[in-house]
Amino acid sequence: MELMEKILSRENMLSALKAVKRNKGAAGIDKVTVDELDEYFRRNWTEMKTAILEKKYKPQPVRRVYIPKSNGKMRPLGIPTVADRVIQQAVAQELVRIFDTSFSNYSHGFRPQRSCHTAMEQVLQNLNDGYEWVVDLDTERKSQ
Repeated sequence: MELMEKILSRENMLSALKAVKRNKGAAGIDKVTVDELDEYFRRNWTEMKTAILEKKYKPQPVRRVYIPKSNGKMRPLGIPTVADRVIQQAVAQELVRIFDTSFSNYSHGFRPQRSCHTAMEQVLQNLNDGYEWVVDLDTERKSQ
């Protein structure tokens, strides 16, 4: 429960609210917009926090939209409600604080201040340092 208290702390939730508002984005199935987030949380936060702590919180279904790909096909995209995005952001912020320092400095996927652009900068630096090989791998543990 100590982790859950950190996730649901006022400071972490305010930071999560700011991050979701900064990212903007479309409304979910409940049609609540990012501009309505502050008022939504003022009205609903006590209930939401209680539900989370009692393990009764259920995220809303995502709104399905399709966006065109360059090859002419459509890619499905799920849009969570803005409230669920705030909860997800609050969880992610705390988990990053715990685990990010244990990741390799060469890992760029889905990490703060890292992207495919920073990965390419690292590749260019390695080439300039004389390295000639790139190894890209994923590992998977097979259950027995």
